[in-house]
Amino acid sequence: MDARYKKIRNIMILILVLNLAVSVVKIIYGKITNTLSMQSDGYHSMFDGISNVVGLIGIQAASKPPDTEHPYGHRKFETMASVFIAVLLMFVGFKIVSEAFGRFGNGSLPEVTAISFMVMIGTMTVNYLVTTYEHRNGVKLQSEVLIADSMHTKSDIYVSLSVILGLIAIKAGFPILDPIIAIVISVIIFYAAISIIIKSASILCDTSQLDVKEVYDVVCEVDGVMGCHNIRTRGVAGHIYIDLHMEVHPNMPTHESHSIADTVEYRLKQRFEGVQDVVIHIEPAPLEPAS
Repeated sequence: MDARYKKIRNIMILILVLNLAVSVVKIIYGKITNTLSMQSDGYHSMFDGISNVVGLIGIQAASKPPDTEHPYGHRKFETMASVFIAVLLMFVGFKIVSEAFGRFGNGSLPEVTAISFMVMIGTMTVNYLVTTYEHRNGVKLQSEVLIADSMHTKSDIYVSLSVILGLIAIKAGFPILDPIIAIVISVIIFYAAISIIIKSASILCDTSQLDVKEVYDVVCEVDGVMGCHNIRTRGVAGHIYIDLHMEVHPNMPTHESHSIADTVEYRLKQRFEGVQDVVIHIEPAPLEPAS
């Protein structure tokens, strides 16, 4: 496992411990006070911890070097882990909605205390620190799973804020707002899940990663290149593959055209961060303008 994957793994282990600690506090005190919105927030945090475990498994698989069956490496396992995190998010969203509708009309009254507010403010502060730290490192390390998980954790902040507002409303004599806020929480969770799925799907479907015009300009700046077309890029940020057709003079010796192709590959890797490989198909340029 290289340095990048070790850093991602260590970050996720730290966040796993924090998420589990936060979830246990909210679930236990939510049950003690019969506050559904607080319990829902706790389950959301618990699934944060589960998603951390999924992310760790994905990172372990993605860290393996290329082999015969996976010549392009295992990086997409990290993206697949992100999709699984989104699925878990949607599962907990449905669970919260089900419990919220079951609360309507059953006469159950939640209890709100000063400790309720302390628990929510304390856990919200932890979530803010976690999501900031995780997202910053996700961008730095170009890790889809860290960024996806930070989006998951960020939703916890909004969820906790809505729970605090709900506690105020319950204290003011409006207990019906407890299940309503739980439903609002589920909507936030669904939105986070869909966002992760859309982003991950674009990667798994090999969406173009670089601007074709920029690639074309870099290639055609190299001496000896007479044209370039059929430019394609795919992969993920920090792990991009490029293939293209490069035109040279028809009478150019093979060794010379190969040398130019090496220069093109070097220039592309220098210009675009994260380019892992460049496949260049060399073609003879037409000597007369096309009709």
